[in-house]
Amino acid sequence: MKTLIIATIVRSLSAVLIGSLIGSERARHGRAAGMRTHILVCLGSCMTSMTSMYVSQNLGANGDVFRIPAQVVSGIGFLGAGMIILKANNMITGLTTAAGVWTTATIGIAVGYGYYIGALVVTVLFLATIILFAKFERRRKSAEVIYIELDNIYKVNATLAELEKYIPEAFSYQIFAPKSNNSGNVGINLVIDKRIDLDISRLTEIENVAFAIEE
Repeated sequence: MKTLIIATIVRSLSAVLIGSLIGSERARHGRAAGMRTHILVCLGSCMTSMTSMYVSQNLGANGDVFRIPAQVVSGIGFLGAGMIILKANNMITGLTTAAGVWTTATIGIAVGYGYYIGALVVTVLFLATIILFAKFERRRKSAEVIYIELDNIYKVNATLAELEKYIPEAFSYQIFAPKSNNSGNVGINLVIDKRIDLDISRLTEIENVAFAIEE
């Protein structure tokens, strides 16, 4: 029993650690699925593996120990589908986050079975992919476009002046009808001369900025 308790604690804490590492990177970029979501996905997936093994080894039930975790691999797709968004300009966003949540679930399953080396290797490669390749893709683009929406059409000039404190590079802007269809809002495309490492979620800290997304 003591061995079981230790194994359960170690695997559960490992799942929380891995989920937080992956989730913190997504949260830093202002994605809907942040640290808490990834921790819960990894921890829940880990639990399905541990439960399957416990039922088989300790309760003597004969069955496939991969059956419950297998449902996680397919079922997590429903959660990922909710993160994929078709924007007004027919651009699809959220695919990376959705794929990341699915991968986090598979890592959690591996941790639940005690396959630590596989979980560690995939976690390292996961973080390397979403961090390093994101920087590579940004360098390939000559400019960055950020869409922000203001909840006060009379505060455009004041907000643009405030944005200069958050954006270190020169930028131009275009004013549009709001994508949210809120008649009291105004949409603005910020065109930055070159790609920069900007935490877009910080722009929502500015007064009257309802939300900000990368185009």
